[in-house]
Amino acid sequence: MTDEGSKLSKLIKKAIDDLELTTTEYQEILQQAHADGAIDRDEEILLKQLQQMIADGTVTRVPG
Repeated sequence: MTDEGSKLSKLIKKAIDDLELTTTEYQEILQQAHADGAIDRDEEILLKQLQQMIADGTVTRVPG
């Protein structure tokens, strides 16, 4: 995993650990995913996992 992917992984792990994703955290995740100008395969997998967890209610989007 690239350094950028590692940073993205840490941001997503935080959201998963507390089962909530604030608007600010979501924006940070998107900014990190696009930080190097491309989304690589590892980053894409992480983002899809997060989206699935949001869709199935495991992680809740909250204001903030």
